[in-house]
Amino acid sequence: MSYRMTNPFLTAWRRWMMFVFLSVVAGWLIVLGPTACTTEQAETKTETLPALAANLDGTTVSGLSSGAYMAGQFELAYSKIVSGAAIVAGGPFGCAESAFSGIVPDIGVQFLSASRAASGCMLDTLSLYGVPDPKALAERANELSEAGRIGPIADVKTDRIYIFSGTKDQVVKPRIVGTAVQFYRDLGVPAANIESVMDVPAGHAILTMDKGGSCSVNAVPYIVDCDYDQVGAIFGQLLENAKKPSGKATGRFITFDQDAFTKDLDKAGLTSSAVVYVPKSCAGGGCRIHIAFHGCQQNRNSVETAFIRDTGYGRWADANNVIVLFPEVGKSALNPLGCWDWWGYTGRDYLTRDAPQIKAVYRMLQRLASPNNGT
Repeated sequence: MSYRMTNPFLTAWRRWMMFVFLSVVAGWLIVLGPTACTTEQAETKTETLPALAANLDGTTVSGLSSGAYMAGQFELAYSKIVSGAAIVAGGPFGCAESAFSGIVPDIGVQFLSASRAASGCMLDTLSLYGVPDPKALAERANELSEAGRIGPIADVKTDRIYIFSGTKDQVVKPRIVGTAVQFYRDLGVPAANIESVMDVPAGHAILTMDKGGSCSVNAVPYIVDCDYDQVGAIFGQLLENAKKPSGKATGRFITFDQDAFTKDLDKAGLTSSAVVYVPKSCAGGGCRIHIAFHGCQQNRNSVETAFIRDTGYGRWADANNVIVLFPEVGKSALNPLGCWDWWGYTGRDYLTRDAPQIKAVYRMLQRLASPNNGT
């Protein structure tokens, strides 16, 4: 039996696509209910996100798969404060945006964008039709910037970029990831600022030295042992003169209330709680922040704390005085795999600073940057 028939990620994606398709056939204007259905609750609410007098300048982002797409979206939305982005098994900014936005109702746009996302931005079946088109997507980013809907592109041009695709990735094909490299070049990021790693025989995953499944696996929890410290490679590229860790993480993994940041954002789809890692050295203020976006089927309800604790973010955060924010999105009818929104299920503004998920995460940064409250 072929992998195409047994890949649980793609099987679940196709089932969801069929659900949306049947909804569209039933009628573009049928009201199906709120686009953000109640998401699963990852944990009982715990602490308030601490105010740590963090420094927002020099914020960096990373993510796997849908988290990689979100990392790129957040980088462009807040380019004034973000200085680097790591795209692991993800494609270029705006890849799934539908050309029909503004012409058909929202449910139709969601279907068309999701169709392009699956076909053109994951499985690479639309290459003959020019999808993805890095040059056109760079032009789109410039248009959004000029309209004030994302940050200045001039600030992106100085960013440090890390892009990775495993040669055995069956979920997001390597050529798709390669177009992300070209997208940044078309934006004007110097080649010297872009590190592209495309020769490791890895599956669709975050890579580690000794955690997870075998290197070529494409399955939950999407963490694999490839004798490659990927978080170390990310920190090494995004931070100047990054220091190597000398031991295990010794700071605090704090579970905090995410609802506080989404009360007026009906479509955000975030879980009720998430995690932030605070090194001991950051309790007194002045540390920078790194945002780590999980991939689809990789939130705590799906993999417990594997993405947060097994990937090595804590160790590298300790060594470099960096707070690591692990925001979390949940599952819903239009997002059954718990993916970050990179195709528009939260609405037409998903690529911009008006996107509910981007708004919520930025509010978390603002909280971390608030004057220290003694926690």
